[in-house]
Amino acid sequence: MLKAIQILGCSSGFISQRLKKPHSGNGFSLISSKTSYNSTPKSLSFRVIRMFSTPSQSNSDAPSSSSSSVAVHLAGNVRKIKFCQWCGGPAKHEIPDGEEKIRAICTLCGKIAYQNPKMVVGCLIEHDRKILLCKRNIEPSLGLWTLPAGYLEIGESAAEGAIRETWEEAGAEVEVISPFAQLDIPLIGQTYVIFLAKLKKPQFSPGPESSECCLFEVDDIPFDSLAFSSIFVTLNLYIEDVKSGKVKFHYGTINKRLGTGPSDIRAFTLDYHLQV
Repeated sequence: MLKAIQILGCSSGFISQRLKKPHSGNGFSLISSKTSYNSTPKSLSFRVIRMFSTPSQSNSDAPSSSSSSVAVHLAGNVRKIKFCQWCGGPAKHEIPDGEEKIRAICTLCGKIAYQNPKMVVGCLIEHDRKILLCKRNIEPSLGLWTLPAGYLEIGESAAEGAIRETWEEAGAEVEVISPFAQLDIPLIGQTYVIFLAKLKKPQFSPGPESSECCLFEVDDIPFDSLAFSSIFVTLNLYIEDVKSGKVKFHYGTINKRLGTGPSDIRAFTLDYHLQV
């Protein structure tokens, strides 16, 4: 059972790297433009944001699966499944009748293995004008900061999953206020759904997957030590909203650069950014 410890904040020791304007030597630049479309509702705006960084050698951006048969999207394709998950028979790869994509089909029982993206749910928790972050105690991105989040389980809603993950990773009881962001990451077959939430009481403590939990002032968020691109984007969108005086709902597609991994949090483009 998680032990609740009253913590009202802690110093981070990091320097915030907020995206105000492009700088030389920091490994990224930001280009933001606005475009209006007649078919787009007046309550929505469309922005294309580009953030650039140097490539690396891996291709994951969130907790990895231990099963070698689970597909990971690579530039619109999936890795081949060798064996049937139902009967263990060998799989063949071809386009089933009436479909358009190559699927893994069992040569014994004939069942088709459909490979679908996973949903990651979490909370962006506001408390006393601070944001609650957790330092990861597991790979990938061990020792880096993230929002409490994880994979949605069968039988729970997205909001219920986000509340559960927050309790498991931060020992915090929260109330969901509203959805804040949906961020699709096609390269790794994941969708992040982040909810704006508040603490029911000012108590939290790290769970097994976290080594530390802290409340950060907006200006002290450790942008150089964040775990994933999705968290990097979420926090920057939140800061933009705070500055504008209105918190919005955001949708966007994070297109990770091929060959990059969790440590390359700026190696992506954010496309199709809609905000309500």
